[in-house]
Amino acid sequence: MNISLRNSAKAIIVQGNKVLLLQKQHPGNPLFTVFPGGGQEPGETLAEALARECHEEIGAKIRVGDLLYIREYRSWMHEFHNPDRSWHQVEFFFLCELIEPLHPDLADNPDLNQKGVIWVERDTLKNQNLYPKVLRDILAGRLSHLDKPQHPIYLGAVN
Repeated sequence: MNISLRNSAKAIIVQGNKVLLLQKQHPGNPLFTVFPGGGQEPGETLAEALARECHEEIGAKIRVGDLLYIREYRSWMHEFHNPDRSWHQVEFFFLCELIEPLHPDLADNPDLNQKGVIWVERDTLKNQNLYPKVLRDILAGRLSHLDKPQHPIYLGAVN
């Protein structure tokens, strides 16, 4: 198996009781949601990568805050694995805030499978088809813990 490795930075953007998510859909599969962000390019810091990715995907500038969670994603261990493409991704989830109004219509390079940008009520996160799944319960029940940093938390190789 030929496996590529990459770093990815993700934004957890909270306003009031809502969390900002991307809606995505791969052909033949149901809609799902993820946090904005993406792969780190050579020479970029994680914060620079996240700022660039958020501008590309949600059309807004962000302020990158504290590192909250670290997760490993090994594609061959999960439900949508394509045996022709295996990768190992280390994801860094940062608490972020918008520093200008959100303009998803101005996103200059959204992902090919991106269908929209949505705000989701905290208490409905458990009902979202959200990846990584482990953050549904963590964030749905404990958004207030973001004010009391005990981070980063290594989540491991989980879905």
